[in-house]
Amino acid sequence: MIELHGIAETALSAAALASDAGTIETVTGPWWTILIPLLPLARVVLCMFCAIAGVKTKLPAWLSVGCIGASFVLTVLAYAMFADGAGEITKGWTWIDFGWGDSPGQHITGNFSVLIDNLTLVWMLFVTGLGALIGLYASEYMEHDLGLGYCRFFAAFCLFVFSMACLVMGDNLIMLFMGWEGVGLCSYLLIGYFYKKPSAVAAAKKAFIVNRIGDLGLLIGIFLTFTHFGTLEYRELFAEGGKLAHYVALVKAGHAGEVPLVVQLIPVLLMVGAFGKSAQLPLYVWLPDAMEGPTPVSALIHAATMVTAGVYLVARFFPLFSCSAWALPAVAWVGALTALLSATIGMAQFDIKRIMAYSTVSQLGYMFCGLAVLTPAGGVFHVVTHAFFKASLFLCCGAVMHGFAGQLDLRRVSGLMRMKGWMIVSLAMLVGCLNLSGFPFTSGYFSKDMILAESFVTPGMAPIGWILLFTAGLTAYYTFRVWFRVFVGPVEYEPGEEYHDDEHHADGHDDEHADHGFHPHAPGWAINTVLATLMVASLLAVGLNFVDRSRGGWVGHMLDDSTAAPIGAAAFVAEHGAHAAEHAEAAGEAAHHGSFLGMNPHAVMFYVSAVFGLVGIGAAFWLHYVGRRTAATAKADALLPAMGPVARWAQHKWYVDELYDFVLVKPLWVIGHVFYLLDRLLVDGLVNLAGFVPRWTGRTLRPSQSGELHGYAAQMALGIAFVMIVVVVLLGAAS
Repeated sequence: MIELHGIAETALSAAALASDAGTIETVTGPWWTILIPLLPLARVVLCMFCAIAGVKTKLPAWLSVGCIGASFVLTVLAYAMFADGAGEITKGWTWIDFGWGDSPGQHITGNFSVLIDNLTLVWMLFVTGLGALIGLYASEYMEHDLGLGYCRFFAAFCLFVFSMACLVMGDNLIMLFMGWEGVGLCSYLLIGYFYKKPSAVAAAKKAFIVNRIGDLGLLIGIFLTFTHFGTLEYRELFAEGGKLAHYVALVKAGHAGEVPLVVQLIPVLLMVGAFGKSAQLPLYVWLPDAMEGPTPVSALIHAATMVTAGVYLVARFFPLFSCSAWALPAVAWVGALTALLSATIGMAQFDIKRIMAYSTVSQLGYMFCGLAVLTPAGGVFHVVTHAFFKASLFLCCGAVMHGFAGQLDLRRVSGLMRMKGWMIVSLAMLVGCLNLSGFPFTSGYFSKDMILAESFVTPGMAPIGWILLFTAGLTAYYTFRVWFRVFVGPVEYEPGEEYHDDEHHADGHDDEHADHGFHPHAPGWAINTVLATLMVASLLAVGLNFVDRSRGGWVGHMLDDSTAAPIGAAAFVAEHGAHAAEHAEAAGEAAHHGSFLGMNPHAVMFYVSAVFGLVGIGAAFWLHYVGRRTAATAKADALLPAMGPVARWAQHKWYVDELYDFVLVKPLWVIGHVFYLLDRLLVDGLVNLAGFVPRWTGRTLRPSQSGELHGYAAQMALGIAFVMIVVVVLLGAAS
C-alpha cells in the first residue's frame, strides 16, 4: 500500500471522482472529417509549386487562408453533427500495423485516423478558426517578403496547422506524437524564419533543443503505455472494462495502493512532455526567445495553439493522471510557480512582445492549475478564451512593430490612440488587456474565476489559490502598464531597428511635428479586419460561460462526454474506511459552504478576483499614466531605487538563462570538447596508428624491390657481410 500524504493524498482521492475512465464508444465517422487535417497539408504542396513557379503575388496567402478556412467550416459542421454524441473515428489509411506474436501487447497499430469527440471539437474550433484569421493577417504582415520567402512562410504555416490537427484529432498516441514533433519542427522553422539574423537562429535552436528534453519524457511515457496496456489506441486504452478503467475504479474504492507503480509513473512522464511544449518550469525559457519569429507566428503558435498542446495532453489523459499520487500535485505546483515567476519577469520588461510572451507562460500555468485542482472545465475554458484575446494582443503588438519599423520598446512609442489610423488597433488592444487582466464580466474574468474558486475548494490546494490570486494582480498591472505607456498619453515615437534612413532621425512628438524623417504607417484592411474580428470574438466569448452554466458553461458541457470530464471534490471516496468518509464529507461541506476565509469560494471569488485585478489596473494607471509627459519616463521610475537589486534581477529574468548556461551549457560544452579530444587522440589515434604501421613498413621496404641489378648486388654483398660478422662474433664467443 503506497502511503499518500498531504496534497498528494487529497488530490489523488479527489481525482477518483471520475465516474469512469472516460470511455470512448466509437462509431465510424463520415469520410470528410479526414479532410480537416489534410486540407492544410495539400496547401503545403501548393506552396511548393508556387515557389517552383516563382510566384511573387499574395496567391500563397489566399490559398492558405482558403484551405485552413475550409478546415474550419468542416470543423463547425462536425460540431453541429456530432457534439454531445459518441466519438466518431474516421480511418484514413493503415499507417503502422506491426505484430510479432499473437499474445496481447505484441501488435502495434497506428492508423492515420481522426477522432471526433467533444474535446477534439473544442480544440479544433479555435485552431482552425484562428489559423484562418492569422493567415489573413500574415498576408499583409509578410508582404515585404513576396516571392520565395512568402511561399516558405506559408508552407511552414500550413504544415503547422496540419501537425496540430494530427496532434489533436489523432485516435492513437502514434499520431499524437507525430503531430507533437511536427509542431516542434514548424516552430523551429518559423522562429528561425529570418535565418540571416543570428538572434533568430539562436532562438530557433534553443526552442528545438528544450522541446526535445520534454519530448523524451513523452516518448518514454508512450513506450511504457504500450508495454503495460498493450495498445496505443484511445478506443482500447479508455475502453470500459479495460485496465485503465479498473485502476480508476480501484482509486475510487480507496485502494490506490494497488495501482502499479508504472501506471503512476506514466502520467509523470507525460507531464514532462507537456511542460516542455507548454513552456512550464523548468523548460519555459524557450518561449520568450521565440518572439524572434514573425508576429503571426507568435500569435498562432506561441499564444493560441501549439503551447496549449501540453494542456490538451493532460486533459485527454485525465483518467490516467487521476491514478497517480504525484502527477496532479506536481502539475498544480509547477503551474502556480510558473505563473508567478513569469508574471514577475513580465512586470520588468520593456519589449511589449516579450511581455506578452511571459504573460502566455503565466497563463499556461493557470490552465495547468485548472486541470490539477480538478476543474478541467475551468482550465479548458481558459484555453479557449486565452486563445482569442492573447492572439489579439500579439497581433496588436505586431501591428505596432509593423508600422513603427520594428519598434517594440514601450519607452519609445506613446499615444497611438490619438494617431490617425490606429483606433482599431488601440481598441483591440484595450479589449485584450481587459480580458487578460480579468476585468469584471469579460471572458478572461470568468475563466480565471472558475480556476481560482476551485483551487480553494479542492482540499490542500488553498496555497495554489493564493499564489494565483496574487499573480492575477500582477498580471493586471503589467498588462495595463503596456496599454497606458503605448496607447494613451503624449504622442511620441521613434522607429525601430528596421529603419535605416541615416539622413533623418525619428523624433516625432505629435502629428504636426512628425512630417520630417520617419513616418509610421497604419495597418491596412487585412490587419484591421482580423483585429476587429478577434476583438468581437473576445467580447462574445463571455457568453460561453452562461451556456448550460450548471455544468460549467459551454466548455463544461462539452467535456462531460469526454475523457476530461469535470470532477468536483464533494463525492470522492478516500482510502481508509471511516476516516475516508469523514474526509469526503468535509470536502463536500467545503465545496458547498466555502473555504475562502470562511466563505463559499464560488460565491465570493467573483468579487475577490475583481478586486485584485482592479488594484493592479489602478496601480498601472497611477504609475504609468498620471502625470506622464514623455514616452520614456513615468512615476514608476522613482520606485526603482527603493526596490534595490530586485528590479534589476527581474529585468534580467532572474538570471535563469545564465544559471542554465553555467550549470548545464558550459559543463556540457567542456564535456563535449573532452570527448572530442579523446576521440581525436585516442580513438582516431589508434585507427591512424593501425594505418600508419603498414604504410611505414611499405615505404621502408620499397627501395629493396626497385628491380635494379646493382641494387640487388649491393644488398647481397651487405647480406654476406652481415652473415660473416655474425659468424665471427659467434665463433669468438664460443672460443
